[in-house]
Amino acid sequence: MDNRKKNSILIVDDELLNLKMLRSILHEEYTVFTAKDGVTAIVTASEEKPDLILLDILMPEMDGYEVLTILKGDAETRHIPIIFITGLDSKSEEEKGLSMDAADYISKPFSPGIINLRVKNQIQIVNQIRTIELLSNLDQLTKIPNRRSLDQQLLSEWGRSIRESIPLSLLMIDVDKFKVYNDTYGHLQGDKVLKMVAETICATLQRAGDYAARFGGEEFCVLLPGADIEGAMLVAEQIRKAIQSLVFHCEDGAAGKVTISVGVHSLIPSMNDTIPDLIAKADNALYAAKEAGRNCVRRYIA
Repeated sequence: MDNRKKNSILIVDDELLNLKMLRSILHEEYTVFTAKDGVTAIVTASEEKPDLILLDILMPEMDGYEVLTILKGDAETRHIPIIFITGLDSKSEEEKGLSMDAADYISKPFSPGIINLRVKNQIQIVNQIRTIELLSNLDQLTKIPNRRSLDQQLLSEWGRSIRESIPLSLLMIDVDKFKVYNDTYGHLQGDKVLKMVAETICATLQRAGDYAARFGGEEFCVLLPGADIEGAMLVAEQIRKAIQSLVFHCEDGAAGKVTISVGVHSLIPSMNDTIPDLIAKADNALYAAKEAGRNCVRRYIA
């Protein structure tokens, strides 16, 4: 049995027969949503985030051009490719649709072969872009999110914390004396340590929204949306203990251990606060942990 998640398609047409026909052509390969009018299409697109939209041009009250304009003006739906489906046999209408950023154009009456091919082409593009974005946000050594991905996540959670007036906590984590470990056991062994540290950090996090990333070198970050300073300090200590308990076996049979230092800062951000300031204060707390002898957790103190 193939358990891969299907790509999804939203079909928008005011004629029930067209909806049934398109659904019958596409439902085996894709998850299909339908809408009979522009308003329902906009709501469904926002809620379901389909991978592709097949959009009729001629509909009562709100035509396809207006629907496309609204969808392309919304940050949550503007990336969704749209194929116009229409009975209009006019080069000027086709040109108009493509000039409005429609991905393709399918004319009625429908040809199942053409529909399948044009839908398949757009879905392949969507999946390729998704793969590229995933790889560009992944640290190639540890296979966890990288700094670029962290910056994006921080921006998203920062905005949500401001809107909902909820705390946001950041842990800055540094592997203690990592250069010494590298010099002693070699860089290949050092890479193995970084991988295990990343895996252990991720395994220690309990909530779905918690987010770990490699900040660079031997530094890692953990973002804890909704966690206050007490909760963040507890998570930081759990991670510290988990790393301290690890034993790394080298090729020559030697067993090595590493520890981490953790800096913690938490706040309910306001419009006067900034993300760079959050990072700087967590980093300041990390420096305090190093100064305190390493292998410990410290919170930011102004």
